Amino acid sequence: MLTSLQNPTVKQLRKLQQPKERRKQAVLLLEGTHLIEAACAANYPLQMLCYTEGWQQQYPEIYQAAIAQADHTEQVSETVLKAIASTVTPDGVVATAPKRNAWQEAASRPSEHISLGLLLETLQDPGNLGTIIRTAAAAGIDGLWLSEDSVSLENPKVLRASVGQWFRLPMATVDITEKAQQLKQQGVQVVATSAIAELDYWDLDLSQPTVFMMGNEGAGLSAALLEHASVGVRIPVMPGVESLNVAVSAALLLYEAKRQRGMGK
Repeated sequence: MLTSLQNPTVKQLRKLQQPKERRKQAVLLLEGTHLIEAACAANYPLQMLCYTEGWQQQYPEIYQAAIAQADHTEQVSETVLKAIASTVTPDGVVATAPKRNAWQEAASRPSEHISLGLLLETLQDPGNLGTIIRTAAAAGIDGLWLSEDSVSLENPKVLRASVGQWFRLPMATVDITEKAQQLKQQGVQVVATSAIAELDYWDLDLSQPTVFMMGNEGAGLSAALLEHASVGVRIPVMPGVESLNVAVSAALLLYEAKRQRGMGK
């Protein structure tokens, strides 16, 4: 069992709380039972698995799956686990995993045949992005594209907020304007969300292939990207309310599309 914070392995793991170090080592930091279980279910490789004795006893099946998938495992003390985790109250397990290699990126990239999807521009809050990923997976969308100036898809908070759905949803970081143009050329309805739009979102025909464009938490969609929309819609709010949270808005739009298509179809 690793008990010393001065252990070289522990010191190396603690560095991974910094984005620069994660990029340098080309790794993901997976924290919590949900993420470890989801990684195992997706057969995503694990490099280092660190767990407490209490976690091992509480989750024996997940433990067995994780150690079978990990290159290296270490039982650690509660003190060490708290030191290497970025969360305030870790639940007993932390793992490192390689960033998606070229093959995995290609396999996880959204296909060219889109029925329902999301384009996200300049999203900054990792909690919002993770929640959107979770909602999008629940709604069964075909793809999510994120602008290059957004929060990283590999941010640990994004991974945690997705509650494991990060491993299931096809998504990519792209030139968002170019992607909007490409989708329109393919006959996909590209719908911009805007407070100044005159059409309520439920009045739009969403039974056809549709991708919703959603913008920055504070500024919304840029004027340049709005020009590439097929149509604009609004989510009505009461006077005095500026707007809804972007993750809440995404849920409303996606599930309205599902409702119009028949939820189970």
